[in-house]
Amino acid sequence: MPKILLDVTRLLTRLYDGLLPTGVDRVSLAYVERYAVNANAVLSQRGYSSILSETVSRQTFDMLLSARRDRARIIELFIRGYLGRCSRNQFTNAFLLHTSHNGMESKKLYRSMTRRSVRSVFMIHDLIPLTHAEYCRTGVDATHRKRIHTALRHADGLIANSQDTADALAREARTVGLPLPPSVVARLAPGISSHAAFQRPLDAPYFVMLGTIEPRKNHWFMLHVWRRMVEMYGERTPKLVIVGRRGWECENVIDMLERCAPLRGHVIEQAHCSDADLHMWMQHARALLFPSFVEGYGMPLVEAFAMRLPVLASDLGVFQEIAGDIPDYLDPLDGPGWISRILAYCDKQSPERDAQLVRMRNFQEPTWNGHFARVDQFLESLAAG
Repeated sequence: MPKILLDVTRLLTRLYDGLLPTGVDRVSLAYVERYAVNANAVLSQRGYSSILSETVSRQTFDMLLSARRDRARIIELFIRGYLGRCSRNQFTNAFLLHTSHNGMESKKLYRSMTRRSVRSVFMIHDLIPLTHAEYCRTGVDATHRKRIHTALRHADGLIANSQDTADALAREARTVGLPLPPSVVARLAPGISSHAAFQRPLDAPYFVMLGTIEPRKNHWFMLHVWRRMVEMYGERTPKLVIVGRRGWECENVIDMLERCAPLRGHVIEQAHCSDADLHMWMQHARALLFPSFVEGYGMPLVEAFAMRLPVLASDLGVFQEIAGDIPDYLDPLDGPGWISRILAYCDKQSPERDAQLVRMRNFQEPTWNGHFARVDQFLESLAAG
């Protein structure tokens, strides 16, 4: 097995800030758990990188996996990294695995790894800022374009989380006339592994939306769906539980959450939700609602199926790739359609919901063992080549 280096800069920064893991972070933590025994940790900033010693790397990995927030220790690690005390390491047959997009745009990072005889392999989670810039913060499209184009020019290998992402990457490479590095598709396993039983949090039926509140997730639309249901059915309306912190350019959603009187008592916002609480909410929900306009993968869908939770989702190609005909698909702007399906799933005796549970029996759940089997095979092929 080749020597593995893991860039943990984003994980440490977010732990320092006290932020709960996002989907990207859960993937990065899975890589730490998989490779920590024999890997070294890498810290990078603005293209400058340092490789921590094996002893310090073990301590760093342990802190990340335990989510132990030692801010003084994190500062010490970054100081150690920036001073470059461990930055002159040379390796043979080594790979940097970089599982977030942060820093991908810096040529210095690739050059510094090449000087150490380390080949750089990046995970591509999505190309949404390039294909759907209207759903992103201003300027993110330019930054992400630079990241993707730099990776196309300089990366030794790329890991895509779905065939949909791999196809988008190949189209972008053709469009700009850049070569596509060796690539592999390795689907992501659920980020929630607990199977504990929790007490029901609400007596009333409820549905869950999971993800950071941002334009492409379509929270604003779903809140209007809920407002219409409240106007039509009053107290018989099921509850909507929104799990996820408030993100960017979501002022209209915040206005609905804070100022829309009809929604009070019918919408529950869970901005800071632990893994245990998330499991509790999903375990007893009638369905996960996933009305996104675009996704690179959609880990909540996989997590829902792992918990035998039905899904009502937008009709996206990546969802079809991952879940086939199991979810009930709807147009992300079909208000009456969503209302009809939500009400159908709300009933205790719901033929529609029961039918999806039957279809779910055929779901082949992605596993981390399967993911890393593909990654390890890919790295071995790169090493052999």
